Amino acid sequence: MILRPRLEEVKIIGYYLGKIILGLAFTMLIPVIIGLAFKELNPTFDFLIGFEAALLFGFFLTRVCHTEKDLNWMQGMIVVSLSWLAAMALGAIPLFLSGHWKSSLDACFEMMSGLSTTGLVLVQDLDHLSFAHNLWRHLGPFIGGQGIAIVALSFFVKGTSGAFKMYVGEAREEKLLPNVIHTARFIWLISIVYLVLGTLALGITGILNGIKPANAFFHGACIFMAGFDTAGFAPQSQNILYYHSPAFEMVTMFFMVFGSLNFNLHYQLWNGNRREIFKNIETRTLFISIMLTFFIVTVGLNQLNVYPKAILLFRKGFFHLLSGHTTTGYMTIYATQFINEWGSLALVTLICAMALGSCACSTSGGIKMLRVGIMFKALKEDIKRIILPGKAVVVEKFHHIKDVFVEDRSVRAAFLITVSYLVLYIAGALIGMFFGYPFLSSLFESTSAAGNVGFSCGITDTAMPTALKITYIIQMWAGRLEFMSIFALIGFVMASIRGKK
Repeated sequence: MILRPRLEEVKIIGYYLGKIILGLAFTMLIPVIIGLAFKELNPTFDFLIGFEAALLFGFFLTRVCHTEKDLNWMQGMIVVSLSWLAAMALGAIPLFLSGHWKSSLDACFEMMSGLSTTGLVLVQDLDHLSFAHNLWRHLGPFIGGQGIAIVALSFFVKGTSGAFKMYVGEAREEKLLPNVIHTARFIWLISIVYLVLGTLALGITGILNGIKPANAFFHGACIFMAGFDTAGFAPQSQNILYYHSPAFEMVTMFFMVFGSLNFNLHYQLWNGNRREIFKNIETRTLFISIMLTFFIVTVGLNQLNVYPKAILLFRKGFFHLLSGHTTTGYMTIYATQFINEWGSLALVTLICAMALGSCACSTSGGIKMLRVGIMFKALKEDIKRIILPGKAVVVEKFHHIKDVFVEDRSVRAAFLITVSYLVLYIAGALIGMFFGYPFLSSLFESTSAAGNVGFSCGITDTAMPTALKITYIIQMWAGRLEFMSIFALIGFVMASIRGKK
């Protein structure tokens, strides 16, 4: 029998949701500072209004729902799933006020796209967007990539039990340090250190490419935040094509790969354990998958003679394969070129790469290489059981920070999440086809949204149906949180409606 949630449970959820919203509110002061620095008066007021709205809402929830009780597992996951919706709605306020989005739904779409590190865009006249609003677009991936709840864990939450439940609710299971709050702060520490180094690297590259220093370092910060957090946003409408620079593309590719790695792997590298990157099942699986998919993409592109020169094949073919596989979504071609030039073989392979994604506990989306590696190991174990004598003891293990035996529980979990992603990809494709888009284009766009990639073949546009915009928002949200928090929220709502008192 399903019981209806008690008022005390609602208060606990509201209290911790309020704390996360307070954390989000203070991040809006960063574009306020940028707006003042560049003397952008109207954008500054846009963010002050957004800051005030988030601050009032956060204070209201923490006062009305004040409690000393900690979160249980379901409550923690519900808080996380609701916090992403609240962050989308509140973060979209300054975007909508700018006048560069045609509707509040378009602004919400862009905000969810950023927070979920997807990178699909509906902004109008991006090339003339203010510095403050452009920075906010790129701060979204930087906040969402590390995790919205990570902000609260770092500064506003004291209890480690409830904190861990929110941490897991954001599709993270690995604690780098014994205390999850210290883990959250370490994630922010390494992210900020990388931000400084990445901004310098991209800024200097931009200056050498002829961009004015102030613009070069602004672009460097924006490109790094979106690239490291595998989002694909860029300050200019032509994305990375705007820079027309092999050096800029190479630096960007490095940060795409770096951002797609497991934060636990970063922790190992920071502690001098450099051999882990060669031993880990995720990095090995990722390398094999990138090489295999690039080989097939190369065959497909060569059949059509799309990029006849090797340097073009690398800059266009490999760049986009890597960008898709890491779920970054940076582009050096126009959206329609995927459909008009790449051909079915290369395009389907790119869709598979987007669907697979990169590493778990990173900023990337998709199914994740850890799950792919575990399922491959389980398949290998089953094949051994078939061909070896019945009395033979078959044990399969893999290395992920430490040696781990393949267990039915981990295989089942990997399989269920994989199936959930596949259902989400196909459902989005069917909805796209319902609105009249071709199957391959619909599958490409659906996989890009649900896998948090950000590639577009031309479907994502302000003119697309409202229902399709909402579909992609749900896909980006569910894909980023990897379903469990979403399922918990759905269960809570159903219990509120149909549960017994």
